[in-house]
Amino acid sequence: MADYLAPALDGADIVDTVHANGLELAYEQFGHDDDPALVLIMGLGTQLTGWPDAFCRALADTGLRVIRFDNRDIGLSTKIRDTRRYDSARRAFFKSLLGREINAAYSLEDMAEDTVGLLDALEIERAHLVGASMGGMIAQIVAATRPERVATLTSIMSTSGARKLPRGRLKVLMRLGKAPKSRDKDVIAAHLAKTMTLISSPKMGRSFDDWEAEIRRTVERSYYPAGTARQTLAVLSASPRDDLLGAVRCPALVIHGSADPLLPVKHGRATANALPNVRYEEIPGMGHDLPPRLLPRFVDWISDLVHEAERAE
Repeated sequence: MADYLAPALDGADIVDTVHANGLELAYEQFGHDDDPALVLIMGLGTQLTGWPDAFCRALADTGLRVIRFDNRDIGLSTKIRDTRRYDSARRAFFKSLLGREINAAYSLEDMAEDTVGLLDALEIERAHLVGASMGGMIAQIVAATRPERVATLTSIMSTSGARKLPRGRLKVLMRLGKAPKSRDKDVIAAHLAKTMTLISSPKMGRSFDDWEAEIRRTVERSYYPAGTARQTLAVLSASPRDDLLGAVRCPALVIHGSADPLLPVKHGRATANALPNVRYEEIPGMGHDLPPRLLPRFVDWISDLVHEAERAE
């Protein structure tokens, strides 16, 4: 278990950028080119480092080519810079409550095409997709709209976006809307660490000090809150995917925590219910994070799903 806490165990085998869907996407690879490709898609405002190195290495050690990348507008990938005015995250949230159209810079569908562009650039005909939170939404769209490119789908702490699903706790939503009081890296790290302790697993998640140390490293790599704001608009403006998920035919795995305060557990259940060929794993006490002690279990579930699908082909 301690290995899963290591911030940089072995590092990636390849660190590079590729031109994809008109953007430059930063990516890292663990494992060998001739192994089945597993692409990890991270969530809102989170860099590729949100997938722990040791988790990626453990998946690669099962015989997979593991690829993690920075979504557009985050990390070391292309930042969407233009002079047009878009809704603020606060305005977009209230528009979403009223069912009004949100003025967003881009959509989750655009981000799904980024993922397909990454596959094209790396000459991967078909991949296994794993998405966390917003990344799960993106993976769902790719699996539903580009089925020939997706061998399996794993959706972690995500949602189908179906109407009438419960919203996250008000305290959490209000916290997400707050910005750090300054651009000092220590202030930013402390602010974001407090946010993560609020949404993460209450009994099995990282401590404040662990979050602060990890976030300080990511801030050193990149800090771009404007990108997070634009990604937020993409999420808030997204259409429900429950009908779309009914068209997904590849094997799927849905993982969700019973204690998730941002996307309550009914979101995970709804996602699983919408998928025709799915295994659902609901984890007592898990919040909106990837608790280190659970990662060995995730490795087993994901690798079993992928290798069973590979054997079936």
